[in-house]
Amino acid sequence: MRTEQADEVVVVGGGVIGLTTAVVLAERGRTVRVWAREPAEETTSAVAGALWWPYRIAPVAAARAWALRSLEVYEELAAGAAPAGVRLAEGVLGETERHEVDGWAAARLPGLRAATAGEYHGQGLWVRLPLVDMSVHLPWLRDRLAAAGGSVETRTVTDWAEVDAPVVVNCTGLGARTLVPDPAVRPVRGQLVVVENPGVRTWTVSADPASGETAYVFPHGDRLVLGGTAEEDVWSREPDPAVAAGIVRRCAALRPEIAGARVLEHRVGLRPARDTVRLEREALPGGRALVHNYGHGGAGVTVSWGCAEEAARLAAG
Repeated sequence: MRTEQADEVVVVGGGVIGLTTAVVLAERGRTVRVWAREPAEETTSAVAGALWWPYRIAPVAAARAWALRSLEVYEELAAGAAPAGVRLAEGVLGETERHEVDGWAAARLPGLRAATAGEYHGQGLWVRLPLVDMSVHLPWLRDRLAAAGGSVETRTVTDWAEVDAPVVVNCTGLGARTLVPDPAVRPVRGQLVVVENPGVRTWTVSADPASGETAYVFPHGDRLVLGGTAEEDVWSREPDPAVAAGIVRRCAALRPEIAGARVLEHRVGLRPARDTVRLEREALPGGRALVHNYGHGGAGVTVSWGCAEEAARLAAG
């Protein structure tokens, strides 16, 4: 029978929130094991468009603080030599005005300005933001965790009593709905289309004020990730051909060169939405502690480092 170590932490969940939290804990000297139901490459995080921007997340003030701390880390990663999958890329935030970033982020975004008519058909901001290639970033996080002495195990948890550690960190995302259980966690379905890149170098995010439909184009080398959708309380992970056609049509309206680009892949992810992120500590029987870090909606990548540091603080007691 295993004997618990006093400094041991088990992080349940192996997406970007779980792996980032595990890295922070391990680099602060904790003995960390990640228990993940599936490999990181099969999680919702792997489907993320992964532009740094606080999207569909609350509470707003806390989310902005977490996002700004994460921005610092992503800037360091983009400037570093390690292949973290992070780069600073220029593009347009459509239907966004300067006053929406003044007072919290404008000072951290050098070069922020109104988009020109040649850059965008409507009102938007031209800005340089971190863009993360999750196919690179998730394995990089796993390797960084291993370098810090942590490990990842394939395990499914149905009850906290199964976890043999004095501190457990719940980073299960949508899984928290049944594991906690927390019915406030619900899916927001997002569908993506990956196509060959016909030469697009800048990203674009756009929203139709009338219909509410969104479109985004994120270049990752020879690939373009096209989105997007936000279907509340929809559980299907099967790509819908009609939805895919709509995504390509909306993105081609933004960037005409996309029309006719060869489709490489269809992806679907279920964002773990909640009215507010749950980031708090509670007691478990036997003097153990449970730290919750879930409910990040469509902004998990954006806030991952800020939330990981707060979760590590809570884990310390």
